[in-house]
Amino acid sequence: MDMLGEDWRMSVLPSGEQWILRGGGYEATVVSVGGGLRGLTYDGRPVLLAYGEDELAHAGIGQHLFPWPNRITDGEYTFNGVTQHLSLSEPARRNAIHGLTRWANWERLDDGSDESTATVTHRLHGEPGYPHQLDLRVTYHLTDQLQVTATATNIGRTAAPYGYGAHPYLTVGRQLDECVLEFEAAERLELSDRMAPTGSVPVAGSPYDFRGGRLIGSTVIDNAFTGLDGEWSVTLTDPDTGARSVLTSNTKWMQLFTGEPVGRSALAVEPMTCPPNAFSTGDDLIVLQPGESHTTTFQVSA
Repeated sequence: MDMLGEDWRMSVLPSGEQWILRGGGYEATVVSVGGGLRGLTYDGRPVLLAYGEDELAHAGIGQHLFPWPNRITDGEYTFNGVTQHLSLSEPARRNAIHGLTRWANWERLDDGSDESTATVTHRLHGEPGYPHQLDLRVTYHLTDQLQVTATATNIGRTAAPYGYGAHPYLTVGRQLDECVLEFEAAERLELSDRMAPTGSVPVAGSPYDFRGGRLIGSTVIDNAFTGLDGEWSVTLTDPDTGARSVLTSNTKWMQLFTGEPVGRSALAVEPMTCPPNAFSTGDDLIVLQPGESHTTTFQVSA
């Protein structure tokens, strides 16, 4: 068999093409599969949980969630009088989870001349259950932080329901049980055993109240939070070294997940424009008219 070159080998990696960005002491790896973020370091220290180039993005590491975040119960919703049925991508709970583009091939739009910036794009043509056409774009930019800008434009002929989320995991290089977590939110969604929202409860005074910061310990979190009061931040700190990883955004919702599938080694902090099941409930659902765009940003810093 003829030997095939390195370029060919790179083209069939499970994570796709690899684009390395550098700036402000940070190094980020953007990949073509899902347009995701395979890792982020600052001065060599992991800031976001990474996965190998020869791996799939297990547990959603670094993925973007277009055109909805989180779950749609039974994969069913009604929009403009038409009931739609999505593929049940979380079959054990009979949910459609995390959108349609996590495993799609994305292309790099810029020429790579600025080593601190990359823009990746994907055209979502739609499928049964989501018969809409969106042009999607994600820009990564490194300065004294990583800024991620995600934009969706409706290029179809009909209005489209839309939501966005992202799935980075903050890490400071030690087990979460030994880390200090700090964030402020007014309400937390309670969930059924299928992870469907059943109502909201106050955060203040509960085991999920991390105002002022405290050790996570054995607390298990896999919930959406709201009442975030404009720009919000989640900070993870190593109390011994002082190393910190911070995610900030201004979305109305966020999901926190203590990362049991990755051994509680990192905290998923997921900015979301809407809560779980928003296609069904309409809660904070964005409706993109033909030609209309929506942009979401978040930042990660050490």
